[in-house]
Amino acid sequence: MFKQKISSFINTRLGFFTLLAVLLWLKNILAFAVDLKVGLDNALQYFIVAINPIASTLLLLSVALYIRRKTPSYVMMLFIYTVMTILLYANVNYYREFTDFITINTMLGAGKVSSGLGESALRLFRWYDLFYFIDIIVLIAALAFKKIKMQVAPVRARMAFAMTAFSIMIFSGNLFLAESDRPQLLSRAFSNDYLVKYLGVNTFTAYDAVQTYKTNQVRAKASATDLDAVKSYVREHYAAPDDSLFGIAKGRNVIYIHLESTQQFVINYKLKDANGVEHEVTPFLNSLYNSNSTYSFDNFFHQVKAGKTSDAETLMENSLFGLDQGSLFTQLGAKNTFQSAPNILEQTQGYTSAVFHGNVGNFWNRNETYKSFGYDYFFDSSYYDVTDENSFQYGLMDKQFLSQSVQYLEKLQQPFYSKFILVSNHFPYSELSGDESGFPLATTNDETINNYFATENYMDNAIKEFFDYLKASGLYDNSIIVLYGDHYGISNSRNEELASLLGKTADTWTDYDNAQMQRVPYMIHIPGTTSGGVNHTYGGEVDALPTLLHLLGVDTSKYIQLGQDLLSKDRDQVVAFRDGSFVTPNYTYYGGTLYENATGTAVTEQSDELKAQVKAWKKQVEEQLSTSDTINNGDLLRFYTDSGLTTIDPSKYSYLNQVDRLNETQTSLGDKSTSLYSKNGNKSTVDLFKTQTYKQLNPETTSTTETTTSGQ
Repeated sequence: MFKQKISSFINTRLGFFTLLAVLLWLKNILAFAVDLKVGLDNALQYFIVAINPIASTLLLLSVALYIRRKTPSYVMMLFIYTVMTILLYANVNYYREFTDFITINTMLGAGKVSSGLGESALRLFRWYDLFYFIDIIVLIAALAFKKIKMQVAPVRARMAFAMTAFSIMIFSGNLFLAESDRPQLLSRAFSNDYLVKYLGVNTFTAYDAVQTYKTNQVRAKASATDLDAVKSYVREHYAAPDDSLFGIAKGRNVIYIHLESTQQFVINYKLKDANGVEHEVTPFLNSLYNSNSTYSFDNFFHQVKAGKTSDAETLMENSLFGLDQGSLFTQLGAKNTFQSAPNILEQTQGYTSAVFHGNVGNFWNRNETYKSFGYDYFFDSSYYDVTDENSFQYGLMDKQFLSQSVQYLEKLQQPFYSKFILVSNHFPYSELSGDESGFPLATTNDETINNYFATENYMDNAIKEFFDYLKASGLYDNSIIVLYGDHYGISNSRNEELASLLGKTADTWTDYDNAQMQRVPYMIHIPGTTSGGVNHTYGGEVDALPTLLHLLGVDTSKYIQLGQDLLSKDRDQVVAFRDGSFVTPNYTYYGGTLYENATGTAVTEQSDELKAQVKAWKKQVEEQLSTSDTINNGDLLRFYTDSGLTTIDPSKYSYLNQVDRLNETQTSLGDKSTSLYSKNGNKSTVDLFKTQTYKQLNPETTSTTETTTSGQ
């Protein structure tokens, strides 16, 4: 009886519609269960993945319900069903090879897709892939031989509309759950993995299509004449280098160390445990910060917005801001022309370049953006031994990450430009376990703040071990090492809870304090130099690139860079935030209020002179931000030829089989190879990296100690 009811139902249009929806839902479940490893961390995420195919499937299939004629309606349902199946399977196959999803730009670049998948189709095929398509053949046969009968009577328009409305309702619920688990999912759009995990393959493709259309519209209207105003701005704001410092690090290797979520307040900070004993949070970074071999900056501010870490990379390596909405990496990284640090140094100084990161390559779309930046190599988590024990949701723990990175670092041809992206000090700052536990925890009412200091200390120990390796291997003396915090670690919403640890109170905490908390460390360590020290000039991440290039002896006057050399005597000390706020040595404008830095109080009455000055500052900030947006949104650097740089062709870069490439380059160069490995008599330096756990370094520590107060 039940089988007869099912059979009768399937022989109706709504029944056939339901059958296709269920089959496509099962295919999506198969894809996520077996191939699409998007990182499901809790029950809610499993539930979201289970429901996210439903809305788009019902919406698209319901189009056929509006067709009154029998055959066209069924053909349309099968056509839509087949297209959605092909899209799903194409993404599964693409993900197997590239650990990423197919974007509209990837589809438009058909050659790139075929070169990535066509040649390895047999290797990528799995036996269970038959389940994606065998049902289509069965359904066509069943309809042809009338095992499934086509209903002549059309579906009522009211029912078709109800199905469309129902799909929209499901999508709204899906989006609400997604935003509750991952706030600002669409505005930040920092990972294709996250978009697919929360919204499904179909919705991700539609979202990417909209973003691509918007970008292409702005880009299509741009022309070379738009560069005139940009070039004029750059000329007027160029800050010449200090002659005594220009080129003092010329020819040295560049090693960037990305200090995830590290804020300036942790430098020289000491946390008191329950017994009143003070513990330096970052003792090694403190030693660097206070060294005469380091140019340190205590008024250096991050300038990121929704793009967070990726915005910091955009600023540091391009001297351009991120976007006002979303991440430049994800929206424009694979489309735009850039004149980034690795590209400039490769074309003018012969540098090799590489990024090291213990997370998946498609996070923040790095695997595509780095090609546009001109990075020769990108070692992501696929090049590391990542286990549940040595990693967490954002990648490999710092000590393991750095120790495993040296096997690739030693093979790079010198001079090289390298960047190491640390992740252990990442929100939510999970409590360290096992032998890495023991550093005191704070005792605020916010667990995030309490653990923050311990993960900072872990990161600090990891960096010290890396420096010890650099010294032991011989790389240290011939390198310039730049360390920077990418953005805040403790958000404004938590700052009042943090206040007591900084000698302040929640009751008196204001937006002025929030603004000052946007300081992040910036240190340029040059071994052998003694003219360093703590510099009090005001600056931000947009100023990092011209500062570095001048130290390396590169003239930046011909490049489109919106920042100024922090060591220049001509620099202007107005630091723009992405939202239009700003800080200067004497005043801070934040949240729509002007504050006096000397007292930290709001300026309630402004003189005419001060009003005019504030107006000029606002205009200056707006001009810098709008110039950056004009460059990025119009992709204006594609028209810029005054730099003398050859335009990068991202298609010529590949981050597959990189170890083979390193070895082949070394072999082909022979005695001319400049890699550390070659200079060391073709012997590895990996064993020179020594690591110890917190408890090995502090054997007297037997358990995590809580703290009650702190001081500096």
